[in-house]
Amino acid sequence: MAAVESYPDDLRYHEAHDWARIEGGEAVLGITWFAADSLGELVHFEPPAAGSTVTKDEPYGEVESVKAVSDVIAPLTGEVLEVNQKVVDAPETVNEDPYGEGWLVRIRMADATEVDALLDVAAYQSVLASQ
Repeated sequence: MAAVESYPDDLRYHEAHDWARIEGGEAVLGITWFAADSLGELVHFEPPAAGSTVTKDEPYGEVESVKAVSDVIAPLTGEVLEVNQKVVDAPETVNEDPYGEGWLVRIRMADATEVDALLDVAAYQSVLASQ
């Protein structure tokens, strides 16, 4: 079952519909409800390798749905510490719980000041309203 539309205010957002939950020098990354809803039911997640580097504003993986294949854009730069194996095994988890069990990767941030360029929930909702 798909999650209800929501945008938690404790997250930071990227205009490409990705989110980051900042936890000290680390961040958990995922895609927003809007992205998951737009794509439809996810059937595949192609993650980066643990130990690889993701770069802010660049693709770091792909999600495939019954409708399309889409790049996942990194909201921050850092080293991949962990890939959510649950999403690799059951991609629809993202549709069911995009901000909880449906997170994609955990990174060690290379530059914590990049967080300042991300959107808060009000700014992200303005982006959604303009689409």
